[in-house]
Amino acid sequence: MEKHDMKQDVILKLDKVSTSYGKVKMLQEVSLEVSNGEIVCLLGSNGSGKSTTIKTILGLVKPDSGQIWFEKERIDILSTFQIVAKGISIVPEGRRLFPRMSVYLNLKLGANIIKDESRLEEKAKRIYELFPILRERRNQVAGTLSGGEQAMLAIGRALMSEPKLIIMDEPSFGMAPILVEQFYETIKQIKASGTPILLSEQNAGMALAVADRGYVLQKGVVKISGSTEELKKSEEVQKAYLGG
Repeated sequence: MEKHDMKQDVILKLDKVSTSYGKVKMLQEVSLEVSNGEIVCLLGSNGSGKSTTIKTILGLVKPDSGQIWFEKERIDILSTFQIVAKGISIVPEGRRLFPRMSVYLNLKLGANIIKDESRLEEKAKRIYELFPILRERRNQVAGTLSGGEQAMLAIGRALMSEPKLIIMDEPSFGMAPILVEQFYETIKQIKASGTPILLSEQNAGMALAVADRGYVLQKGVVKISGSTEELKKSEEVQKAYLGG
């Protein structure tokens, strides 16, 4: 496997990645990185290339050029299954839960490589500590949960495999404002546990409140990048995303 000399704490690195759907260029020389223990947000309106960036990292779409590195290994040449097996977990847009299965069975699917029931119980216990409501609802079918509870379950499922990196695609989409705040408190807890997060989000205010750094995508190009403090002060970001 090809190795790459990345900075010590960088876990994910995209190096000049370009991706197309047919003849339509979706990403143009996108470079970004995520380091251990940090939250990095990816901001942009609909159609800016956020989802394509995530699909390209996960190998669902192959880049035309550029390279993607995870823990110093090149992953853009691997299959999605191999990439996920390296320790990347996704909280997909729209949650994608199994609505007719119980909360516990949905969690179990997040760690489907583990067959030992007692180990699964142990992992689920940790998720219940993070989200006590899921313990109360563990035998309830996922489709009957509220939007906020479904979001918690989607994150819980992603955490079951003890990932080295979590990617969240529009996690607050369709959530009531009061739940968005609770949800972001949870994201802070996950960060405190040391798991880095790449957060793709249209709710720029919330994303910038929890992230350490960010990248702003426009039509597949990284227009602005920097610390969240720098992004909050940027006139362009204020106008486009923060109602300034």
